[in-house]
Amino acid sequence: MGAYIVRRLLLIIPTLLAIITLNFFIIQAAPGGPVDQAIANMLGMGGASLERVTGNAGDSDAGGLARQNQESRAGRGLDPEVIAEIEQQFGFDKPLFERYFTMLGDYLSFDFGDSLFKANTVLGLIVERLPVSISLGLWSTLIIYFISIPLGIRKAIKHHQPFDVWTSWAVVIGNAIPGFLFAILLIIVFAGGSYLDWFPLRGLVSSNFSELTWYQKIGDYFWHLTLPVLALVVGGFATLTMLTKNSFLDEINKQYVITARAKGAGERRILYKHVFRNAMLIIIAGFPATFISMFFTGSLLIEVIFSLEGLGLLGFESTLQRDYPVMFGTLYIFSLLGLLIGIISDLAYTWVDPRIDFESR
Repeated sequence: MGAYIVRRLLLIIPTLLAIITLNFFIIQAAPGGPVDQAIANMLGMGGASLERVTGNAGDSDAGGLARQNQESRAGRGLDPEVIAEIEQQFGFDKPLFERYFTMLGDYLSFDFGDSLFKANTVLGLIVERLPVSISLGLWSTLIIYFISIPLGIRKAIKHHQPFDVWTSWAVVIGNAIPGFLFAILLIIVFAGGSYLDWFPLRGLVSSNFSELTWYQKIGDYFWHLTLPVLALVVGGFATLTMLTKNSFLDEINKQYVITARAKGAGERRILYKHVFRNAMLIIIAGFPATFISMFFTGSLLIEVIFSLEGLGLLGFESTLQRDYPVMFGTLYIFSLLGLLIGIISDLAYTWVDPRIDFESR
């Protein structure tokens, strides 16, 4: 198993390189780079000072395209020397490939640079937003798994019985409700909208959080998380519940289960000692994708609705602003984390079923 893990770890390097390279050149080719955004701000602010308007800015253009842009900007009444100063200040006067290889060298040492439009480093922004994303992703994923797996097993046992039918309807209806729409409904009903005012509407904790006792802090934390997590999990049960049910049904009908029953083994022993281990393999295989989806992308609209500044909102804002260091830095970290979780998933396979031997493959 050790050699397999080493091979998987080594494969992370070319995989990350391919992801970063592809996204780097695609994003660089997109119009409206950071310098263009800064210039638009400058024109809108009526000739404000360079330091005040641009802060940190760069451009996605290189070579002849950069010269064309400079001529276009000059035609709009902007001094080419000012534009050149902005590009030189932040390294966007260098050729495209030089910037690319410089970025790769920095990423080897986990140096992701500074945000172009926010007064912080990329790592500082990620650390600042991480508590929100961890809270939303972790608790919603755990709740979905802790409810969906027992529910799926119960549905498999009660297949075609009333319990299976009405829970299937409940799961389908929950899956049909968009998370953001359910979030709005929760706000209207429970957060001072039109009916009850039981839960807070903004933030992860209260403004007086530091003054609370340790148990009050825990209560305040979950008080703020209740509505966002409910909005995230409402549509997350369907896939995992049905996957669990179908996986258990498939295993229940196999020959080894019939043999165990013929030998006099009890249903509970057959279910949890024989069927459970085999049926859970496919569930474990889907955990990394579920976790990554909830952790990084699934909470964007929820973060906006509940005024939570998490990684989803950070990525969205950086894309709109063409904040390249934040875009590439978060992409690099998220991709690396996803690949490592994939390896952990393989290790979980061997823990659930020791018969699986990745080393021999």
